Amino acid sequence: RREGRGRERRSGGHNRFLVFTMGNSGSSLTDLNLFSKSGVFTREQLDEYQDCTFFTRKDIIRLYRRFHALNPQKVPTTMQGPTTQMIILTFEEIEKMPELKENPFRRRICEVFSEDGTANLSFDSFLDMFSVLSEMAPLQLKLKYAFRIYDYDGDEYLGHDDLSQMIRSLTRDELSDEEVEFIIERIIEEADLDGDEKISYAEFEHVVSRSPDFIRTFHIRI
Repeated sequence: RREGRGRERRSGGHNRFLVFTMGNSGSSLTDLNLFSKSGVFTREQLDEYQDCTFFTRKDIIRLYRRFHALNPQKVPTTMQGPTTQMIILTFEEIEKMPELKENPFRRRICEVFSEDGTANLSFDSFLDMFSVLSEMAPLQLKLKYAFRIYDYDGDEYLGHDDLSQMIRSLTRDELSDEEVEFIIERIIEEADLDGDEKISYAEFEHVVSRSPDFIRTFHIRI
């Protein structure tokens, strides 16, 4: 299941609340050979994954090793064959990863990258997530997915409720209602260029693409 998202990939102030930090965690190459030499994928599968992501074959094997480690009983040591596309890890299994464990948006991130919005991920979805959040992904792609993550109701705007949920997640619900409202007002004031009291993708892009922190923080290092 490849939806072309990968090929598309090849193609200051209160706005800091529109930026969140993905934790960084390097991964050891220990036992990489166990997977790289065991026929986890066919050559054609690896070619397709390389085409649809920003990863090398070694990166893809490394990510599969991490996917497998989240539930070795569920994930087989070979992904050749159509039935393996049905293997899904639950959000509860995925969120154990160090890169997501402390991230207040971890469920929302997984919801956006899951095929059905449940936050459960197949390996393809898992790979998609890491590719978009990799250091190699271009700014425009990162902006597109950041907007989707913040657009909780999926109406293609960041309205009052979206901003409220975003702020409460980012601050771990430690602010009063009045403080949240104050921040929402400031965000709208800064980013809402057409005066409709909500933020479109174009307005989001205009503000966030100028944030020096965005590219630095919106990534996971594998």
